Amino acid sequence: MSDQSFQIRTVTPASALRGEIAVPGDKSISHRSIMLGSLAEGTTRVSGFLMGEDNRSTWNAFEAMGVAIRQTGPDALEIKGVGLSGLAEPGDVLDCGNSGTTMRLMTGLLAGQNFFSVLTGDKYLRRRPMKRVVAPLTAMGARIWGRDGGERAPLAIQGGSLAPISYASPVSSAQIKSAVLLAGLSVEGETTVTEPHLSRDHSERMLAYFGAAVRPFAGGVSLTGRPRLVARDILVPGDISSAAFLMVAGLVTPGAELLIRNVGINPTRSGIIEILTAMGGSLDLLNIREQSGEPVADVAVRHSRLKGIEIGGDTVPRAIDEFPVISVAAALAEGTTIIRDAAELRVKETDRIAAMVSELGRLGGRVEARPDGMVISGVEQLDGGTVSSHGDHRIAMSMAVAALSARGAVTIEDTGCTETSFPGFWEMIEEIRNA
Repeated sequence: MSDQSFQIRTVTPASALRGEIAVPGDKSISHRSIMLGSLAEGTTRVSGFLMGEDNRSTWNAFEAMGVAIRQTGPDALEIKGVGLSGLAEPGDVLDCGNSGTTMRLMTGLLAGQNFFSVLTGDKYLRRRPMKRVVAPLTAMGARIWGRDGGERAPLAIQGGSLAPISYASPVSSAQIKSAVLLAGLSVEGETTVTEPHLSRDHSERMLAYFGAAVRPFAGGVSLTGRPRLVARDILVPGDISSAAFLMVAGLVTPGAELLIRNVGINPTRSGIIEILTAMGGSLDLLNIREQSGEPVADVAVRHSRLKGIEIGGDTVPRAIDEFPVISVAAALAEGTTIIRDAAELRVKETDRIAAMVSELGRLGGRVEARPDGMVISGVEQLDGGTVSSHGDHRIAMSMAVAALSARGAVTIEDTGCTETSFPGFWEMIEEIRNA
């Protein structure tokens, strides 16, 4: 989100939601398509690319390092790769905007490049913790400086020769894992990352798709360094994290019936489907197929009576970005939902536990914070009112979903942030409510 994008929107209750829709391309895969396309030899063509602010930050950074990237259609790019050692030292600070993925993954990638670089971001990103990637990279021999002893951006990186590492991550995080693997690209030998539960594996899948020797195993993954990456065509599926808002909207809004086409259902990301199904939601996966190394399906959603459940363990990292909208579903479910093992929510774009407790509470929701999650007691209907996004795109869109079945209109403050991941969200909500 840019610091200047403060907007206010009012969402009124919907009588029904209907239609066939397609959400924008997967944000995580779009980031990685530029990163690996830039490091590959040859021209990578990407379709379905998410033209959101976060991915633009990654695009701009690689252009600043000498990579030619050309938009060839509304959601299509052509990337002329420069090879593993072909990036040029940037002449200025690289601005990652609001994108934690851009900053954390690029910290790993740049640690292995033989030049100096500086990464910064907007006021929200500069508050987020970076030591989680700085620490393992430093153990590989990287020289990285940042505020608060390397905990906060801006980060200054003097790249150079690194040593392979076998790193046991204390938390399940695709950003930590990916940062270490991207640093490992520049290293002779094998780099290994293990984690408590398997986090999303888009980096491993795309690295293998581009020709890297990647070895997943129970509890982790290994990468053999200095591969020859070869350009590929990439068809980016719809982002399941974006589709999650439409799934929950369809489940909690009376009379709703939606078909969401071309959704990525990577098993490391499909926790949202498992959770909503366990709550009694009617979600059917149709036309299951694979494209560019990723599983894809169409998702049919119908209004359902949801019930509270307990969510924890290895399901959490497979649905970590969806918990704001999951908490909306829980607030409208019969009974109590307990979310545990989700302390990672405290260090996202905002403290998402505190934010959802606060904002659902303003609408009459009954939500209690716990250090690693929430206890949510369902109510039959939420009230109208005024809420804040806290500058967080997923909070803003979750509150819009809550508004669709509320008793009255909900005014949401600071909604420009939705452009980071779901451009066209507000228009899509209007489209399906008027279908």
